[in-house]
Amino acid sequence: MSTWITICDTCRREGRPEDEAGPRDGARLAELVEAAAGASRMQGEDLRTRRVSCLMGCTHGCNVAVQADGKLSYTLGRFEARTQDAEAIVAYAALHARSDAGQVPYRTWPQGVKGHFITRHPPLPREGEGTDQDGTEGAAG
Repeated sequence: MSTWITICDTCRREGRPEDEAGPRDGARLAELVEAAAGASRMQGEDLRTRRVSCLMGCTHGCNVAVQADGKLSYTLGRFEARTQDAEAIVAYAALHARSDAGQVPYRTWPQGVKGHFITRHPPLPREGEGTDQDGTEGAAG
């Protein structure tokens, strides 16, 4: 099962002018994350990347999400378009990929992701698991 790194390619670091020419910070970070993830895949890691136009974390740009089916998912932010940031994101995603539930012990986090976590989302329930808040059996649709 692949772990996905979703990168917001429209992110702009706080204080960057709206009309600044050239690629946005998020697009530049995406290129670096894609390169780092590609190198990681060459070493056998099951990491995939994708770009999206907005993760709605504008006050925390640059943002990425780390996700895998059936695991905890995380949104991380406040990154710069730097190689060391991209490598830290990919290193964390590799630890996430190797974990059973997506929970990576803090002591193993790469230094470059500490202080960058914005949100954590539990995995969606599997079909037929749990109940809706009103007590009815969870149903699709």
